Amino acid sequence: QAFLWISDVWVDTVVDKIVPAYCYLKGTTFYFTRHVPIDVQKYYSTQRIQICLKTRSPHNAANAIKSINQKLDDYWMALRLSTMDNPALRFLKDRAVEPSSVPLLSEALDTYLRLKGSNKAPTFHRGAKRNIKAVVDVLGDKPIDQYRSSDAAAFRDYSLERGLTVASVKRNFSTIRSIINLTLSEQGIDCRNPFSKVFFPELDDVKDRKPIPEETLKLIQSKSKQINDDRRWLLSLISDTGMRLAEAAGLAKRDICLDAEIPHLVIQPHPWRSLKTKSSSRLIPLVGASLWAAKQVLNDQANTTAFAFPRYTNEADCNANSASATLNKWLHNNFPGDYVVHSFRHSFRDRLRAIQCPTEVIDQLGGWNNKSVGEGYGEGYSLSILSDWLTRLPNIRNPKKCLRINELA
Repeated sequence: QAFLWISDVWVDTVVDKIVPAYCYLKGTTFYFTRHVPIDVQKYYSTQRIQICLKTRSPHNAANAIKSINQKLDDYWMALRLSTMDNPALRFLKDRAVEPSSVPLLSEALDTYLRLKGSNKAPTFHRGAKRNIKAVVDVLGDKPIDQYRSSDAAAFRDYSLERGLTVASVKRNFSTIRSIINLTLSEQGIDCRNPFSKVFFPELDDVKDRKPIPEETLKLIQSKSKQINDDRRWLLSLISDTGMRLAEAAGLAKRDICLDAEIPHLVIQPHPWRSLKTKSSSRLIPLVGASLWAAKQVLNDQANTTAFAFPRYTNEADCNANSASATLNKWLHNNFPGDYVVHSFRHSFRDRLRAIQCPTEVIDQLGGWNNKSVGEGYGEGYSLSILSDWLTRLPNIRNPKKCLRINELA
């Protein structure tokens, strides 16, 4: 193996040390460098690969270089094999057999969406496309049998370095696995899914959503009434109903029932916005800031559409992510505490706990899944009982006399 003597700057601090091949020093840090072979340069935007090894130790640098070179040689060989004829075909007699064509990852995505995406919400399509695009950007768009476990591990590391939590990366990998598995099954390709057994470190990186204190909640609702625009109506509508953001942003005007004996919302699936679970379909009484917001929505003369929030919703889609980004930024810039839109949902449950609301009532109001078979029996609590519990919340002032739960029992 060839070696190069190190620079005078390094010799001043470490005597008689040498720099391995495919390596150079920048200051006191070792860097890997290797020329990209001519026959695979068409796959690269540069003619030379340079990687910081993040070490000052020649021994550690040599070990890292050995590993990197091995991975590069394996990858380049796979690229060469993918573009050459199968040499075994030259020895076949009287048979015109063509090798099977293994689809690219992007083609596997098309198959997946065609077979599984016909009745799915737009978010299903966006998530699948986003995850595959990320893989292609990092690893390239290759035939699905040419990805290796090392590629999947590299994509995992890239995702974590971008700041995604382990839980988010696991969800993304689940989609990628499903896309590859479906194509492997459909086309009878006999190979292992490289994304199937990737190790994920147990990191405590999940941020707990903090509920919003009562005083801060009142401040947010008061400020929203002062600004009085559609974004603040959306936030206020969530604040006293505990709805998910997509449920509120995807409302149709006909879902807002103000003329009923008990004003309420009808949470139901729409072509432009599905619901998370079966139990998400429900009625929610309108009280407090949410009732005010609902009135503002229906009285908005500028909105001539059938949608409550046309800024975020149309016939094809409900862009709750855009609404989330805008409202979260406003919350961060104007109110103390690290609160986001979803914090209202956590706060909603805590506020109901504080008045000793039964768990089954809380679950029905928030559209949370029933935890037992018995809880799923019957039609649930009436709108009047749900309304009575909401009007007991400390920040709600109901002008009408509330029904008492013990009187209805």
